[in-house]
Amino acid sequence: MKLDDIDKRILRALQRDGRMANNDLANEVGLSPSPCLRRVKLLEEAGVIDRYVAVLNPASIDKGLTFFTRIWLKTQDEDTIEHFATEVAKLPQVMECYLMLGDCDALVRVVAADVNDYRRFQSEHLSRIKGVQNVKTDVPSWTIKYTSELPI
Repeated sequence: MKLDDIDKRILRALQRDGRMANNDLANEVGLSPSPCLRRVKLLEEAGVIDRYVAVLNPASIDKGLTFFTRIWLKTQDEDTIEHFATEVAKLPQVMECYLMLGDCDALVRVVAADVNDYRRFQSEHLSRIKGVQNVKTDVPSWTIKYTSELPI
């Protein structure tokens, strides 16, 4: 789908506030409500807008620490990678998981209440996934930027 300037303004506004009323959105992007709603529906149908979510404050639900975990697999064959991907996708503490090109095989972002909570998660879940050879964890000391807004 080719995005024009109005589509981009709509997307920027909805990334900031996904619950924005259509009338407010239309006013912000310079359209009347009906054409604005029509454009939003087209963006949804085209898959440009994937879904609407509530962004939670991790500390308020006792998941205030983030850990970046680098994982090395015993082998990189298709069965090992598929098994790892399937198992890691089941873990609610895993916020993101990427198969990597480079030093490690996977990079995982995990949330936990504290270091002990993470340690339990690593020993009871991550390290027990068949095919995992090594796990190393980095703990950020300061979050400089955290956003879900894509540049448009």
